[in-house]
Amino acid sequence: MMDTETTCPTIAGCWRIDALAQRAGITVDTIRYYQREGLLPPAQRHGRTNLYGPEHLDRLERIKELQGRRFSLAAIRALLDDDREDLLEGIFAGGGGRTYTLEELTERAGIDAALVDALRTSGLLREPAEYGRDSYDADDLDLLRTMAELHRLGIDARALVELGRIYAEGVEATQRRIVELFTTGGTLAWDAGDLARFQESSAAAAPAILPLARRIVDYTHHRTIQRLTLGAIERGTVAPPAPA
Repeated sequence: MMDTETTCPTIAGCWRIDALAQRAGITVDTIRYYQREGLLPPAQRHGRTNLYGPEHLDRLERIKELQGRRFSLAAIRALLDDDREDLLEGIFAGGGGRTYTLEELTERAGIDAALVDALRTSGLLREPAEYGRDSYDADDLDLLRTMAELHRLGIDARALVELGRIYAEGVEATQRRIVELFTTGGTLAWDAGDLARFQESSAAAAPAILPLARRIVDYTHHRTIQRLTLGAIERGTVAPPAPA
């Protein structure tokens, strides 16, 4: 968590706010704004002078880096203040690159605006602020291009919206349980020491764990479709494909 106060190694090793702003390449007003928003710890008082130390400069550089990756200020605050930074960095890895407004996203995806609105209502396409971003990005564009392609293949728009709703609701429920597993231990019976070790090791390995977890998701998704489709064929509710 962010300290409520800071210390300078020496008065000579600290700076007034204007000197800090110059070193960080931002304005004094921006520094004051970050302080009001709780992104920057208070200065140290020396007589009538507020002094800022190297930790303030490091924090400002970190804020700038996260902003370059298109994180919102709310997400930046969470990333800076949470003591599980490795875990959060793994979850929020990526970002950066081209960003889009909703109108730009719709146009570039070549998809009907009414269908986009319906996908937003279904919960599939979320507002960027909900996942810590300040705008849409390439992942959102890829989703809408995928939906546009499915529509061009003849999938009814109503079915696409329902597909989005099913995925959004199902994945939300699943991921809530996964987040609980990695943050509180979930429903498993842990002793305090084992839970702490599990949380520490999973946080440290988060950047490597997440790509591997996606492979588990892909495998489970594919095998589940195969099992359920075969079951539907056996029950006679789905006609098998005609032999070639």
